[in-house]
Amino acid sequence: MTHRDNAGLVCSLKFVTLLVALSPELLFVGAGVQLHNNGYDGLLIAISPQVSEDQNLIPNIKEMITEASFYLFNATKRRVFFRNIKILIPATWKPNNYSKVKQESYEKANVIVTDWYGAHGNDPYTLQHRGCGKEGKYIYFTPDFLLNDDITSGYGSRGKVFVHEWAHLRWGVFDEYNNEKPFYINGQNQIKVTRCSSDMTGMFVCEKGPCPQENCIISKLFQEGCMFIYNSTQNATASIMFMQSLSSVVEFCNASTHNQEAPNLQNQMCGLRSTWDVISDSADFSHSFPMNGTELPPPPTFSLVQAGERVVCLVLDVSSNMAEADRLLRLQQAAEFYLMQIAEIHTFVGIASFNSKGEIRAQLHQINNDDDRKLLVSYLPATVSADAETSICSGLKKGFEVVEKLNGKAYGSVMILVTSGNDENISNCFLTVLSSGSTIHTIALGSSAVENLEELSHLTGGLKFFVPDKSNSNSMIDAFSRISSGTGDIFQQHIQLESTGENVKPHHQLKNTVTVDNSVGNDTTFLVTWQTSGPPEIVLFDPNGRKYYTNNFIINQALRTARLWIPGTAKPGHWTYTLNNTHHSLQALTATVISRASRPAVPPATVEAFVEGDSARFPHPMMIYANVRKGFYPVLSATVTATVEPETEEPVTLKLFDDGAGADVIKNDGIYSRYFFSFAVNGRYSLKVHVNHSPSISALAHSIPGSHAMYIPGYIANGNIQMNAPKKSMGRSEEEQKWGFSRISSGGSFSVLGVPAGPHPDVFPPSKIIDLEAVKLEEEVTLSWTAPGEDFDQGQANSYEIRMSKSLQNIQNDFNNAILVNTSKLNPQQAGTKEIFTFSPKLFINGPEHQPDGEIQESHRIYVAIRAIDKNSLKSAVSNIAQASLFISPNSAPVLARDCVILKAVLTSLGLIGIICLTIVVTHCILKGKKRADKKENGTKLL
Repeated sequence: MTHRDNAGLVCSLKFVTLLVALSPELLFVGAGVQLHNNGYDGLLIAISPQVSEDQNLIPNIKEMITEASFYLFNATKRRVFFRNIKILIPATWKPNNYSKVKQESYEKANVIVTDWYGAHGNDPYTLQHRGCGKEGKYIYFTPDFLLNDDITSGYGSRGKVFVHEWAHLRWGVFDEYNNEKPFYINGQNQIKVTRCSSDMTGMFVCEKGPCPQENCIISKLFQEGCMFIYNSTQNATASIMFMQSLSSVVEFCNASTHNQEAPNLQNQMCGLRSTWDVISDSADFSHSFPMNGTELPPPPTFSLVQAGERVVCLVLDVSSNMAEADRLLRLQQAAEFYLMQIAEIHTFVGIASFNSKGEIRAQLHQINNDDDRKLLVSYLPATVSADAETSICSGLKKGFEVVEKLNGKAYGSVMILVTSGNDENISNCFLTVLSSGSTIHTIALGSSAVENLEELSHLTGGLKFFVPDKSNSNSMIDAFSRISSGTGDIFQQHIQLESTGENVKPHHQLKNTVTVDNSVGNDTTFLVTWQTSGPPEIVLFDPNGRKYYTNNFIINQALRTARLWIPGTAKPGHWTYTLNNTHHSLQALTATVISRASRPAVPPATVEAFVEGDSARFPHPMMIYANVRKGFYPVLSATVTATVEPETEEPVTLKLFDDGAGADVIKNDGIYSRYFFSFAVNGRYSLKVHVNHSPSISALAHSIPGSHAMYIPGYIANGNIQMNAPKKSMGRSEEEQKWGFSRISSGGSFSVLGVPAGPHPDVFPPSKIIDLEAVKLEEEVTLSWTAPGEDFDQGQANSYEIRMSKSLQNIQNDFNNAILVNTSKLNPQQAGTKEIFTFSPKLFINGPEHQPDGEIQESHRIYVAIRAIDKNSLKSAVSNIAQASLFISPNSAPVLARDCVILKAVLTSLGLIGIICLTIVVTHCILKGKKRADKKENGTKLL
C-alpha cells in the first residue's frame, strides 16, 4: 500500500469517527437518500422552473408520497417507508414562507417534475443507466400526471405508481411487461400473454368486442386492432412491476409467482430472477429488519424549500505552490472567464484567498452589468505569496464570512474552492462545512493537492474537478464552465460548444470548426488563451464568410486572454477559427466557445458527463457515462468521445456507445457508456466528453425506452369492457437540422488506486455479454449477441464458451456443469460486432447433465448462456440467460384449439375422399377385368 493509500485510509477512519459523533440530521446532509431505522430520509423532489405555479401541485405531491409510503411498507413486508421528504420550489414561483435551500438543487433531485417529457406523454419514467440491482439516476413526473385525476384510471393511483418507479430507481429492477412482445410461446408450445404473475386473468378484445384468442394470433403474429384486456377484479397479488394499477396487486413477484418465461426486461436484465429476489439482495434489506408489531409507520413529513438569491464565493489558493506550472495564470484565465461570461446575471459574487491564513479580497457584489463583472475581475489575485503552507479551512472560513453578510447564514450559497496545496488539517472543518448549508465545488491543481479534498464536495453534494499540470490542458476553464446555478433553468445556463488545447510549434496553427446549431446562439463567446509571449494571430469565419481578426477580440495582456462576444443571436452553422503562432517559440494555445439557448420554447441539446463512483482500484475498470438529450428526448447516433487526463501521463481518448452492450445497459436510451481501464498511474484523473452529431442522421428517439409505468387501455368489469381514454402522446416537432450540433462537458474527476509500477500481466478479461438472445427456427436455435473484446470491450476475444441446460437453476448456479455446445467453428469478431451462431439442441440434449437435487427436469425449454475467453484464458462473467421453447413434434409450430379442429376436419375429409376414390378405382378395375374374362370365355365357346 502506498503512502497516499495509507493517508487516505487514516483520513477515512477519522471521518467515520467524526460522523458517528454527528447528529442524525447532519449525517444525511449532502448524502442523498439514506435509510435509517426503516425510514428513508433525504428524498428530494424538484419542480422545474418551466412548470407554472399551481396551488394543487404541492398537496398532490404530498398525497402521492404519503400513499406510497404505506403501500411500500406493506409491499416490502414492513421493511421500509418514507420518513422525510424535501420539495424544491422553483425560484420562478412566488415566495410563500418557504424555507431557504441549503445544499438542495435541481441537479441533485431524485424526482423531477417537468413539462418537458416525450413520446410517452404522461408516463412516469425512471432513467436507469446501470444494470440489475443498481440505482438509477432520477424519476420524471409531468405536472399533468400529478394534477389531472382522469389520468389515474390508466395508471392506477399515484402512490402505487410512485412505488413502481421507486423500485426502478432505488433497487434497479425492471418492468415485467413488454409492449413490443405482448405474447410468447411457452415450454408447452402454448401461446401466452406476457405478464407477471401468470395468474393475471383477462380476455382478448378485437375492434368489435371480445373475441377468441385465435382471432388475434395467427401464425405467431399479433393482429392489429387486438389487445388483451385484464379483469379489473383479480385474485393475483403480484406484481407491482407489471400492473400496479390493479387493486389486488400489493406485492412484488417472488420466486413462487415470477414468470421466468415472459420476454420482459426484468428477465433479460436480471438473469430471470424475480423482482423480490433482486430487492431482497439490496443494501437496504441487508442493513434493516422488518418492524415488529402491527402498527403502521408515521406518515411522511415534508419540507418546502425555495432558492433565494444566487450567492457564489471564489476561494482561491495563493500559496507558493500556485507559482508552479503556470497554475496561478490558468486560474486567473478561468476565473476571469467565469466572472465575465459564466456567472448568471443578478448573482452575488465574492472572492476570498488563502495560504496559511485566509483573506477576504472582495465582499459580495451583485452582477447587473459588464462593469460589475470587470470590477470583480480586478479583485482576482495577481501574485502568489512566499508562504508555501496552505490552510483550506482558513480560506473556507473567510468564504463563509463573505456569504453570511447577505442573510446571516451561508444557506444555499456556493463555494468554488481551488487549491494545489497539501493541508493535513483539512478534516478540522468538516463539521463546519456539514452544518454550513453551502455547496462546495472543489478544483484540485496538480498532483500535490491534498488527498481528501474531494470529501468537501462529497459532504455538500458539490462537484469535484482535477486540473493536471499541462500547459495545453483546458481542464481549468472546463471546470468553471460546468459549474451552474443549480436552478434547472436550461435557458439561463451557458452551454459549452468547444474546448481544445494544443502546443503549437512556431509558425504553425491550431484550426478547428465549431457548430452553432439553431437551438443556441445567444451570448455566444469565443475565448482564446496563451501561456507565453503575445497573443496568436486569430482569424474567425462565421457561416456567411464574415471574418473576425485579433483586433476584434478584447485582449487582456496581463491574463493572456482574448475574448469575442457575438451580439444578439449568433448565425447558425459552422464557425471556423484559426490560431496562428507567429512567435519563434512553442505556444500552448486553448480555445473555448460557449453559448445559451436561442429560443425559450426550444430546449437545446445537452450533455452530462459522469463516472460511476469516486474511485476505482486496479484492476477494476471505471464506468464512464454521457447523458445526451434534447429536452428529455434521448439523442441517438451521436459521436461521443471521452478524454481522460491522468496526473502525469498523456490523455487517453475513448469512444462511448449507446448500443446496449458492454458497459451500456440499455440501447438507444441516450446514455453513452464505456469501460475505462487504461490506468497509467495512481492518483487523480480528469474527464471531458465531446459530443458531435451529424445533420444527416435522425437526432431524437421517437420514444423513451426502459422503465416507465404501464398505461392500461381498459378493464373487464362484470363481463363488460370499460376502455380508458387513449393515452396522450406528446408529438415532436423536430425541425430540420442543417448543421448538426457539438457539445462539450467536463465530467469532473475520479481517483485510481493500486496501479502497479512498471509492466504488469494481463488482468483484464472480456466484458460480460448482456444482450444474448435465442430464437428457435424449426429444429435449430439461433443465438445473437454483441462481441466483447480481449480486454473488456476493446480488442477481440479469443474464443467463446456456450453452455445450455434444461434447468434454469443449473445454468444459473452451476454454469461449468451445464451441457457444452460445440463452438469450434465460431471465431470471435472485433468488439462491438454483432455475432450470430446457430446450433441444433437435439445433438446435445440427450447428453449427460448434472441436475440439482430434487429438481424436476423440464424437457420443453432450454436455457443458454455464454462467456468469452481471451488469449490468456481470462474469462468474462457469464452472460444474461437466453431461453427458447424446445417442444418437438411433427408440427413444431404452436397450434391453437380452433386451428386444431379445422386441421383435423380437413385431414379427415381428405382421408375419406381418398378412401372413396380408392374404392371406386378398385371396383372399376375389378368390373372391367370381369367383363374381359367373360368376353374371352364366350369367344372360346364359339370356336
